[in-house]
Amino acid sequence: MTDYFCQACGQSRPIEVNRYCCDCGQPFSLLPTTSLLSPSKIAQRLPTLWRYREALPISDPESVVTFGEGMTPLIHTKSDYCDHRLKLDFIFPTGSYKDRGASVLLSKVRELGITRVVEDSSGNAGAAIAAYSAKAGVDCTIYCPEKTSAGKLTQISLYGADLQLVPGNRAQTTLAVLAATATTFYASHNWNPFFLAGVQTVAFEIAEQLGWTAPDAIICPVGFGSIYLGLHLGFRQLQQQGLIEKLPRLLGVQSEACCPIFRADADNQTEIEPMKARRETLAEGITSERPVRDRMILTAIRETKGAFTTVSEAEIKTGLATLAREGIYVEPTSAVVVKALDHFVANDVVDKDQLVVSILTGSGLKATEKLTQLFEAS
Repeated sequence: MTDYFCQACGQSRPIEVNRYCCDCGQPFSLLPTTSLLSPSKIAQRLPTLWRYREALPISDPESVVTFGEGMTPLIHTKSDYCDHRLKLDFIFPTGSYKDRGASVLLSKVRELGITRVVEDSSGNAGAAIAAYSAKAGVDCTIYCPEKTSAGKLTQISLYGADLQLVPGNRAQTTLAVLAATATTFYASHNWNPFFLAGVQTVAFEIAEQLGWTAPDAIICPVGFGSIYLGLHLGFRQLQQQGLIEKLPRLLGVQSEACCPIFRADADNQTEIEPMKARRETLAEGITSERPVRDRMILTAIRETKGAFTTVSEAEIKTGLATLAREGIYVEPTSAVVVKALDHFVANDVVDKDQLVVSILTGSGLKATEKLTQLFEAS
């Protein structure tokens, strides 16, 4: 579990500070754990994501970096279509599900004795890496697009990270950080497989909260795809261990303004072609021209009989208001799941008698300035 493995070419190699991808250019993965999860043992542990420690790639318990995160609520919500539940995965120390990945990734950083990391982010991952770096006593530099929400930038800075603002779009921010990776560990939520190992715990939690069964389908926002891939990794591991019978259908949502995965799936492509954003979108957290794990995402879609849809800016705003009327305050990126359910029902992807879980990924407190402007203008 401490070596990198490339699914594309089959190469394995030890972890190196200045290496974030394989020689073939593809991102590394981790070999699956052989340790079995025991529901009876898990039930006796604290309600954090570390209750699933057998599935997490950390050998030294003293290296674990945690705020007690995990076991976010899974609640019923109003629906005329199906048995619809909401996974409140914004209820985390930094306000987004990215804390799952940051906890495991920074635990591995501490275990390896690494003292400095860099990361690029549109906001939420940067905040998570900055917070867990502070907890771990690790120096941290975060590169963000200059148009990132002010609240997210303030959050990153207050955690003590060195914040670098990059003119231009999300892709240009990634280019800016790559120069630093020659000498510094790249704690990337997109490239680093230890981050995905943490995100997969959302699948374990959902299964446990449903009595160790899988829902029929799960809807989630998708940009670079970390939560989509984490769900696939987690549920596949549960199925391989015999803890669930079937994989849930993984249903992804993108903004109409930038939807390369939706387009690739619709065209049955084997790789995702880059797509520049047509315009700015409220859902800044899922504005990705091309996810680095594109092949893995397409594999996950096909293995789970998944599907993708897109939502408009007006639909995102409607989703925000709908959730708020249920007492749920999320950022625009999370709100894409609301109208997405309508689309999936209309296209016969979701049936009326099915159990569907939608994942809410980020708190509205991170985007209050943007939400104030949006709703004052209407």
